Amino acid sequence: MNAIRFRLKIYAGILLVIMSIGIAGFRAAEDLPLFDAIYFGIVTIATVGYGDIHPTTVMGKIFALFLIVGGVGTFLGVVANATELILSRRENAIYLQKVHMVLGIFFSEIGTWMLTYFARLDPDVESKSAHFHITQSWTDADFIQAQNLLSKHAYQVAIDGINSEALRNFLEAKGDFLLRLLENPVLLEHESFTLLLQAIYHLREELLCREDLASLPASDYAHLSGDARRAYGLIVPQWLGYMKYLKSSYPYLFHLAVRKNPFDRDASTVVL
Repeated sequence: MNAIRFRLKIYAGILLVIMSIGIAGFRAAEDLPLFDAIYFGIVTIATVGYGDIHPTTVMGKIFALFLIVGGVGTFLGVVANATELILSRRENAIYLQKVHMVLGIFFSEIGTWMLTYFARLDPDVESKSAHFHITQSWTDADFIQAQNLLSKHAYQVAIDGINSEALRNFLEAKGDFLLRLLENPVLLEHESFTLLLQAIYHLREELLCREDLASLPASDYAHLSGDARRAYGLIVPQWLGYMKYLKSSYPYLFHLAVRKNPFDRDASTVVL
């Protein structure tokens, strides 16, 4: 879409220059008022014909030829790129709607539970949790501030034998669901979400490869914590982006998501 927008600006700029030269030329050659010169220029570039008036001088006809040769193609380029930009925006809106639909399913089935699990095991999250208590009054600026703060957050997940067992059981039950998400064609162009799914699936494999999670050496717990930290760091930006989308597009879904906020230990879906 950026390339289309760039081409449109180039064509529009060239058209403006050609139009300005043509108008100035018509005014000088045909001794026309400004409005009539503008009319001549637009009629020439739009190729609708002059009707009862037309250039009468040699210089006027030269400028008309200049506008026809240089302006018509440029004008068509502006129209074509503007149309392509509109269609591209529509396609992008449809694509984003489908992506966020899949994201909604992901957070309903896996994401919210995992983010809550990771946040509970993050020793540093309490110092920042107040910044992530999303409310109905949040604006785009609030989401941007939260994203900036989280980009500097040192994600930590203190995994041990007790809490890793719960995570393994949860991810083992969600294996088929994760595979279906990875196979979803809608996500092929959503690289960051694909990386998140791969990180979660890898963490699942690591946990399932260990029979007894209660008696692992400290080095292995550190390894599992690193895998969990990778998934944690990828899931949070997706969650914030999804919450921002719900806020602007689906207020009723946003209201429920706020009541399930993983960073709020007192969160409750019960409406008081």
